[in-house]
Amino acid sequence: MGTWRGAGPRCCALCALLGALCALLGAGLRPVTAVAAAAAATNEERRSASPAAPCWRREEFVVARECGRCSSFEVKSIPECGPTGFVEKISCAASKRDEYKSCRSAVMEARIFWRFVGSMMCVAAACAVLVVWRQRALDRRALEKVRKQIESI
Repeated sequence: MGTWRGAGPRCCALCALLGALCALLGAGLRPVTAVAAAAAATNEERRSASPAAPCWRREEFVVARECGRCSSFEVKSIPECGPTGFVEKISCAASKRDEYKSCRSAVMEARIFWRFVGSMMCVAAACAVLVVWRQRALDRRALEKVRKQIESI
């Protein structure tokens, strides 16, 4: 009874791996490598330290166009569309310039959240089925052991 036979620890590891994979795939996110994260941090530092920072960081602004999905043309022509796929148009008051700012859509965030919840519910259901199956197998094994002990008397 004290030893693990069968697929006990392997199943737990498999469930953990499937949960992590479903979380990444369900959320629509790509795994971030250390090199990509470092490059993004360096680009952000360079952008904030440069004197040509966007006008919306230095002065008052008005949102000219609400956060919306970038078209295929905008993805190619506006670099701010790259990180999220959504952009809003900003009109700066003092400099009278129009600039674009990357943003996150509430609809997109809600969709990502519910996709994550759904994938976690599926993983939880699969793990629950696995636990029930394993418990039944262990109960059968214990019953067989008791039956053999009774027969030997």
